[in-house]
Amino acid sequence: MRLILNILWFVFGSGFVLAIAYGIAALICFALIITIPFGVAALRLAVYSLWPFGRTIVSRPDAGVASGIANVLWVVVAGWWLALSHIAAGIAQCVTIIGIPFGIANFKLVPAAFWPLGREIVDLD
Repeated sequence: MRLILNILWFVFGSGFVLAIAYGIAALICFALIITIPFGVAALRLAVYSLWPFGRTIVSRPDAGVASGIANVLWVVVAGWWLALSHIAAGIAQCVTIIGIPFGIANFKLVPAAFWPLGREIVDLD
């Protein structure tokens, strides 16, 4: 079932578009050198937005103070509007019965988009 939902998400649920957008953001962050940690976080979001079903986000226990400070900077610059866009897309997709799983996938992306550093994506198994 997860495979079917992931394929449908990739094609119809904006998974491909989100992955491209996060990938472009990562390339820009890598080009600016000082923002490389944000580029790594954007790549993590790109991979997660490609196949969100069957995976979840967990906090890394070894995340330190630097990732917390960088997350505060991320929230100010990009995190709040990324989280709001995922919430708005999730609400819009939950309007129809067919779109409810896609809306839930967008809601799963909110914490990662808001506070990405110090987290990792793991399989549910």
